[in-house]
Amino acid sequence: MKVRVDAGVCAGFSACLGVCPEVFELHQDGYAVVRVGEVPPEFEGAAREAASQCPTGAISVIEDSLT
Repeated sequence: MKVRVDAGVCAGFSACLGVCPEVFELHQDGYAVVRVGEVPPEFEGAAREAASQCPTGAISVIEDSLT
């Protein structure tokens, strides 16, 4: 699973950081960025929760596709 933050939508509330600091951090400009390429399995639930709690809906969850 991967997550993505849309920089054009993120307003820097940092709700994601409060829920899952292992995956998200604040960039020097005050907006959220993703710290990892792939979300470790033990943080997938927290990353999904962070996406659902984002006030602006800036976080997308990209599920791994099985081919």
